[in-house]
Amino acid sequence: MLTMSRFVFESIETKNVYLWNSLINGYVKNHDFDEALVLFHEMGRRSVVPDDYTLATISKVCGEVQDLGFGKLVHGKSIRIGFVSDIVVGNSVMAMYSRCGMFVDAMKVFDEMPHRNVGSFNVIISGCAALGDCNPTSGDDLWKFFVRMLSEGFKPDAFTIASLLPMCCAGKWDYGRELHCYLVKNGLGLKMGSDVHVGSSLIDMYSRNNKVFLSRRVFDQMESRNIYVWTALVNGYVQNGAPEYALILLRDMQMFDGIRPNKVSLVSVLPACSTLAGLIGGKQIHAFSIKMELSNDISLCNALIDMYAKCGSLDYARLVFENDSRIKDAISWSSMISAYGLHGRGEEAVIMYYKMLDQGIKPDIITVVGILSACSKSGLVDEGIGIYNSLMAKYEMKPTIEICACVVDLLGRSGKLDQALEFINEMPLDPGPSVWGSLLSASITHGNSMTRDLAYRRLLELEPENPSNYISLSNTYASYTRWDVVAEVRTEMKERGLRKVPGCSWITISGKTHSFLVADKAHPSSSLIYEMLEDLVSIMIGEVSADIDVLT
Repeated sequence: MLTMSRFVFESIETKNVYLWNSLINGYVKNHDFDEALVLFHEMGRRSVVPDDYTLATISKVCGEVQDLGFGKLVHGKSIRIGFVSDIVVGNSVMAMYSRCGMFVDAMKVFDEMPHRNVGSFNVIISGCAALGDCNPTSGDDLWKFFVRMLSEGFKPDAFTIASLLPMCCAGKWDYGRELHCYLVKNGLGLKMGSDVHVGSSLIDMYSRNNKVFLSRRVFDQMESRNIYVWTALVNGYVQNGAPEYALILLRDMQMFDGIRPNKVSLVSVLPACSTLAGLIGGKQIHAFSIKMELSNDISLCNALIDMYAKCGSLDYARLVFENDSRIKDAISWSSMISAYGLHGRGEEAVIMYYKMLDQGIKPDIITVVGILSACSKSGLVDEGIGIYNSLMAKYEMKPTIEICACVVDLLGRSGKLDQALEFINEMPLDPGPSVWGSLLSASITHGNSMTRDLAYRRLLELEPENPSNYISLSNTYASYTRWDVVAEVRTEMKERGLRKVPGCSWITISGKTHSFLVADKAHPSSSLIYEMLEDLVSIMIGEVSADIDVLT
């Protein structure tokens, strides 16, 4: 139909600004942004003066294609013909600068606007949130800017709240609760407005703050739920270590609301299969993706590679990777390299790494960590060190804590503890817990008490509230029958109020997952389970006794 619109447009001899706007808007709606910009240029060549609608539309287009040069041209034209004071044009210009990464310029336009509306504040807030930058004004952070909005008499709408919610993390979840209360108090509650965007943002905010039970409460209160709401909750359960509930949600989404998962839903739920080692569930999701014609999507295939590898099926991971009908990106190669490393196939990981380089793909941090870990687990010390040195020299990659920890682990596992310690001392950045943890593990394995004690001291200095460090220290001294030191460590843990999170294991029987904690008696069949364990222990003791009698 756009072709016919263009034909009608060209057939009109005298064209006013409204005709130009109609055609430009048609191309914008069809996402043909380049042609929209060409038309705007032609409009100026024919001396047709744009109006506020034209300028706002083209500013939006410049933001979409991130053409800062053209955007500045539109901004300048707005000033020359007197539309810079128009609120809609001003908001569009701000959005353009924000999308082009020029947030300071967007803020400058905001400060110079003679009149503003809620949309003006929303542009700044959403742009700031998208950049992860909490400093939109000189010295004030995002929250003070929000207070400024309120003090100037502007009432935030659902879009404002949804833009702020992603920033409510890292100790700021109380802000999220206040925003939630504001929604309810001002009639923007989920039951009244049924705003799925706000609902998804609330679910995500609570999930990222380890409050998935509150995410579920928000979800249950929503009258209208779409694929994004369901996916947000699925992802929340996966992030909060409840993979079994994520898989149940994926089923309920189809059964109760009749909503078919999209690629984002499937990518979100695949880690649940990895966590539960649920190969059958992962295969079902893979089959569903083929049925939905999503099996060639890069992000989904990468998630499938990771899932199959963690579920113990390297062959299936390789089949997904070697599918010639799709493009492979850096994450695809990194996932396969990590898969080989996870299964102790270091040589094949190294071969895969060099194949990736031959394809012209530059390794990133994830790739480097994957290949170095693979070399470490397979004892390929020379290969790993060679790869590390080439990355630093040829690709001028700056080492990170994760990369350095891998090098320490690589040297430590092979017994080269002195070299590992020397590497730590020469690191261009301060060694973190992961670095000292790698040295500690190697020291315990090879019985080096000097480096072991050094690593313990550094770990306790860096993480004095991490109970795992104390438990590990206690276990080590217990193995040397140093019960006096064990008692001291346990006393210090008690004084600090530290408790180790108990280990958890699970098994899936007939589609139902059963979880067990240490000394757990919550399971309805716990008495039968412990009786069986006692029988097994008795049999094992009997077998050991029989073997000893034979040997003597």
